[in-house]
Amino acid sequence: MSRCTVMRLLEAFKPSICASCRLKLSQQPFLSRPFSSTTTNRADNRHFMDPIRPLESIASQFQKSSSSANGLGSSLIPDMPDDLSSLVSSPIVEQQQHHLHIYATKHNTHITLTKPNRDALISVSCGNIGFRKAGRGTYDAAYQLAAYVMSRIQDQGLLTQIKKLEIVYRGFGPGREAASKVIMGSEGRNIRNKIVKLTDATRLKFGGTRSPAPRRLG
Repeated sequence: MSRCTVMRLLEAFKPSICASCRLKLSQQPFLSRPFSSTTTNRADNRHFMDPIRPLESIASQFQKSSSSANGLGSSLIPDMPDDLSSLVSSPIVEQQQHHLHIYATKHNTHITLTKPNRDALISVSCGNIGFRKAGRGTYDAAYQLAAYVMSRIQDQGLLTQIKKLEIVYRGFGPGREAASKVIMGSEGRNIRNKIVKLTDATRLKFGGTRSPAPRRLG
């Protein structure tokens, strides 16, 4: 049989084959597409068009199936309370705290005592207690400044107002260690028990401008 004859026979039987395929597909709703225009019976595809079942029914069925699995459902799924408001924890009201900022550079030391709303109560530096020029950046100047701040806090009666105190360090000058020595010494015995937090607020540079060349002596 020649090739042309085979092609003519296939063309002759093509309509009947397509019709039989459509009939079989219409009898099997799970294999047919629900929104196709060639579907003959849309009633068979109503399971595709049903809205999503409520979450309550799905949860109840899942709970039943899990509880029946050898009694493991009760341990895997905890019992949820009817009122979900009990799961929402009440906000923790934290008592506000004062702040003692110690800004220590290689040229000077600044100490500031602020209220919980960041309003300044005491703000002094080494220049305010008589040190000038290069003397403001020394360890002794920072030590005397910290001792002066501790005495001033006590003289102004601020110890009764301060319930909690946060120490905020900034910079790595000599005043950083000097202020710590004063707080841990006899000058800071009245305020030492009020400290609840230590913070390092030293600024770090990521990129930025080029740093000056280091000083070279000799």
